[in-house]
Amino acid sequence: MIVRLLFVRIKLLDTMKKSILTLSIAGLALLSACTKTEKQIASATLSETADNSKTIGTAKFYELSDGQIKMDLEINFASRADSNVAVHFHEHGDCGNMGENTHGHWNPTNENHGKWGSSAYHSGDIGNIVLDDKGHGSVSVTTDRWNIKDGDIKNIIGRGIIVHGGTDDYVTQPTGNSGPRVGCGVIELSK
Repeated sequence: MIVRLLFVRIKLLDTMKKSILTLSIAGLALLSACTKTEKQIASATLSETADNSKTIGTAKFYELSDGQIKMDLEINFASRADSNVAVHFHEHGDCGNMGENTHGHWNPTNENHGKWGSSAYHSGDIGNIVLDDKGHGSVSVTTDRWNIKDGDIKNIIGRGIIVHGGTDDYVTQPTGNSGPRVGCGVIELSK
């Protein structure tokens, strides 16, 4: 009887070990399937156009395992606290002349200006960012409309990022009536 009871206990422990191992493997597989790996591929430091020694934010770009690009943009612009600012990618990465050297909105697909994710919008139409009472705000965008491939129309490297002093109305063509260029940065490959 004792031998039989001992055999049942050993078999039960063996079954429990196999179950725990199976659950652990399944959990790890599920976790890895749900987690997108990301690698930082580019960045931009945003500065005031009136005084380019004053940094007002950063944009970091990551390549995800599914091939999409994610941008995490953060603004810390105390003089614009409690307001909305519009952010757009512009054609050229030259912040000179109060940001005017970036020229117009980056629009490689020749679409109308609009709100990100609507039926028509520029690939650089990031949109409005709400700044809190300290001038802090952020936005994250994930898309397949951008890449870092030389010669490709979707390439974001060398584009300017403009922070406007007003709110994008998402209607006025081609700029959204977003106001003056108060901040600027250039998207560069990460080193």
